[in-house]
Amino acid sequence: MKSTLKISALVLAFAGLTLGAKAQTATKTTTSTSSSSNGVILSIGADAGIPTGNLSNAYNFTIGGSVQADIPVAQNLFVTVNAGYNSIQGKNNYTITTPNGQVSGDVTNIQLLPVKAGLKYFVVPHLYVQGEAGAAFLLNKSDLGFDKSAAFVYAPQVGYQFPVGGSSYIDAGVRFESSTKFVTGIDDSKVNFFGLRVAYAFGL
Repeated sequence: MKSTLKISALVLAFAGLTLGAKAQTATKTTTSTSSSSNGVILSIGADAGIPTGNLSNAYNFTIGGSVQADIPVAQNLFVTVNAGYNSIQGKNNYTITTPNGQVSGDVTNIQLLPVKAGLKYFVVPHLYVQGEAGAAFLLNKSDLGFDKSAAFVYAPQVGYQFPVGGSSYIDAGVRFESSTKFVTGIDDSKVNFFGLRVAYAFGL
């Protein structure tokens, strides 16, 4: 738990320093292949995904939303800061086998608040690769019986920005998101999924 809080503090501190540096300089970074060449890009999006590995045994899909800021730091390169909400939807009437026989019931949803920072690089016009890392905070720990309130999370992504006029874009990205364990010693308590984010992005 202490290490996760340290990670979260570092992520937020890094984001704050980057935003502060951007606000204090009058020099604007230019890029010919990004959606907003002269300033910060803000996007608000919907997130959905499909659980992978053992998580898919008891959970159907993920749904949520996120807000992201892209801050230009070099040609074609942005620092990203992302915060959102993910709800991993449990299966209904799920049956497990125990030493005392089979037990059926509805699986409790996993509710997460991920906070991440990373880098976004435009390979060609509008096409980018992105990598982020941070912490996912568990909002319903007591309901799930987990012994950790947060875990380290990372998310590589590839995406494309579709121009819709002016400095506005539809930003669509596909990612693999994975966490460390939420229950000590149990690998099945990792949250892994393939996700899709579709967001409305605009330059500030």
